[in-house]
Amino acid sequence: MSGKERREQLIQISRSLFAEKGFDGTSVEEIAATAGVSKPVVYEHFGGKEGVYAVVVDREMDKLLGMVTEALAASHALVKLERAALALLAYVEENSEGFRILIRDSHAASGTGTFASLINDIASQVEDVMVDEFVRRGYDPKLAPMYAQMLVGMVALTGQWWLDVRRPPREEVAAHLVNLAWNGLKGLDPHPRLTASRGPDQLRSRPSEKELREREKARERDLKELEKVRERERREAEKLAREQEKIRQRELKEAEKARERELKEQERLLREREKARERDLKELEKTRQREQREAARQTRAAEHPGEQPGS
Repeated sequence: MSGKERREQLIQISRSLFAEKGFDGTSVEEIAATAGVSKPVVYEHFGGKEGVYAVVVDREMDKLLGMVTEALAASHALVKLERAALALLAYVEENSEGFRILIRDSHAASGTGTFASLINDIASQVEDVMVDEFVRRGYDPKLAPMYAQMLVGMVALTGQWWLDVRRPPREEVAAHLVNLAWNGLKGLDPHPRLTASRGPDQLRSRPSEKELREREKARERDLKELEKVRERERREAEKLAREQEKIRQRELKEAEKARERELKEQERLLREREKARERDLKELEKTRQREQREAARQTRAAEHPGEQPGS
């Protein structure tokens, strides 16, 4: 096993042990024994338990942050939210050991920091999205950082809960998350106040008809915009599929032409070999006939020693 392969093996073994037992419950001895190596090998690659733990945590944080960042690259705010929720749940489902490591209180050995710092990184990206939405809807954009923390925290805590229960399926969990977050944001009051802080004359059991109509119009606008986005994405996907099919057809044609050329070349070589074989046979036949004539001449000369050739 090469040094690179051994290092990767130690990282994967340590990842499983840290997920099961935590940093404090895992020892260098256990890592080495599981890998079938001596303790100095672990020290050689990482300097100790702290070093391998830092590598594991950094890898997991980069992986999760990358998945969420990619999800937030969508064009429509609702699509961003849907894909971000799915990205987190996909990470939880497909990288359970990594997520268990992240949600533990990160040890000081971690070079990246704690799970809270990761949530802050994601919230910073969500904040950019929410600032645009707040401006478009007439809300105070200065409140976007706070709302981003609320939204990301809700999704992260749901992910921690779902890590153990694993039901309902992740697509359904994501749909409910988006339902709560998006529809809650849809009815957002630009100037919210606690009910207890209002006078009796300010308390209302339900929004006014005007507010309801405005909310419904805003919802319809958003749905239309979302439908346009999905239609554009569908057309782009179809266009991409057509282009890929053209490329595939071209590649098939090129492969077929190459195959035909190869067959023709093989046929040409076979013909040349056959011609060469025929030439060799003819030359062999001529040689054999010459040898026969020479043998016959020598036989006659032996039978008639005094006879001159040609007499």
